[in-house]
Amino acid sequence: MNDVAKPLDTPETGYAKRAPARRRTSIFWKIVWSFVAIGIVGGAAWWIHNRPVPTQRTGGRFSGQGPMAVVPATAKTGDIRVVLNELGTVTALNVVTVKTQISGQLMKINFTEGQEVKQGDLLAEIDSRPYELTLAQAEGQLAKDQALMKNAELDLARYRTLAKQDSIAQQQVDTQASLLRQYEATIKADQAQVGTAYCHIVAPISGRVGLRQVDQGNYVQTNDPNGIVVITQVQPITVVFPVPEDNLPAITKRMKSGATLDVLAYDRTQSTKLATGKLTTLDNQIDTTTGTIKLKAQFDNTEGNLFPNQFVNVTLLVDVNANVTTVPNAAIQRGAPGTYVYLINSDETVSVRPVKLGPVDGDQVMVQSGLAVGDKVVVDGADKLRDGAKVSVRGTPDNGPPAATAEGGSQPQRRRRAAAPGQPADAATPDSAGQGQPEQANQLEGQKPQGQQLDTPASGEESPPAGQQRRRRNNTP
Repeated sequence: MNDVAKPLDTPETGYAKRAPARRRTSIFWKIVWSFVAIGIVGGAAWWIHNRPVPTQRTGGRFSGQGPMAVVPATAKTGDIRVVLNELGTVTALNVVTVKTQISGQLMKINFTEGQEVKQGDLLAEIDSRPYELTLAQAEGQLAKDQALMKNAELDLARYRTLAKQDSIAQQQVDTQASLLRQYEATIKADQAQVGTAYCHIVAPISGRVGLRQVDQGNYVQTNDPNGIVVITQVQPITVVFPVPEDNLPAITKRMKSGATLDVLAYDRTQSTKLATGKLTTLDNQIDTTTGTIKLKAQFDNTEGNLFPNQFVNVTLLVDVNANVTTVPNAAIQRGAPGTYVYLINSDETVSVRPVKLGPVDGDQVMVQSGLAVGDKVVVDGADKLRDGAKVSVRGTPDNGPPAATAEGGSQPQRRRRAAAPGQPADAATPDSAGQGQPEQANQLEGQKPQGQQLDTPASGEESPPAGQQRRRRNNTP
């Protein structure tokens, strides 16, 4: 009875016993994984620090060792043109819509569509019969009025004689003189009657006629909006084109000095020159919406390459800078120093040389300061250069890479073999070594069927001797 009763095992008491054991197991595994992570990080750091550095070929363009291969060019003395390239519209000097001055039936058309006509050429004829009849009536009335005027002149002479003799009053003389003047005015009105001259329609200007607006036989009137035909003067012809207002002072300065500015017209692709002309005038105000001013150039257009309303590329030669220092555009670099070039020194190093540029003409640019004639600059291979870097010239100045060999057009490629462990992957077998082996390898390649390896014998066949296998492997490219 003195024994103390032990408590029964319940789910709550069992969980209380297992909780400390689980905490100890969790802490143990955290420690283990921490050591594993430290080991992985330490192994990676050791591998990065002690990994083998791949062998690099010296002399390559992007190699970190050795000189960089570049192509040079020499600064020269030349002429740089100051040109403006703009888009212009061909405009005719004169465009005339030919209309009739009288109403009537169109009896005949004397031109062909697209024909070149001269001023005064007969273009069309209007039916003249109604006007011939009216003209005959006007001529009869004119003869009658002339007879009345003659009689009035005689009566006036008689009245003046009688007035001197005081036989009649002076009032009668004055009345007769007034009647004579009325007859004279009537005769002038008769002479002003429309004749048949306006029945013949002639060309008012020289030019090219377009498509006719009315067919023969139609009744034409003076108020027809389209007229009979449109004549456009195409020789000479003009081109109107805008230029930025910033270029206006240079253009006006040249025009005031009496210089003639040449203008060239090219097609849309700027590959074919259409015509050559001269700058004639400029507009009297600047367009505020675009900041440009319109210029007009005149072309003889003897070959007929320019048509009205045609879009052309215009090149205006403003000035020519003669005997200036020029370099190719490819030599110009832009960065923190502004515009600069890589100058090739005598010790085969490059230095950064800031330059001040002028106008650009094609692939050449004028250098106002920073270079002298004869200086060598880098035009190709400057993307990885820095100040003081060593370079190797990959061609003569102002020329490209060395020409290809005459036999094959390019140097033959070296045959590569699989890299052995520890050997660079780009190691190649020299062309001069083992000249007989490539020939033997080519023979073996010619005998090898497609899809079959020389090193592996077919099933059921005996393997060749080890020496023969070794020779085949060495000869295999």
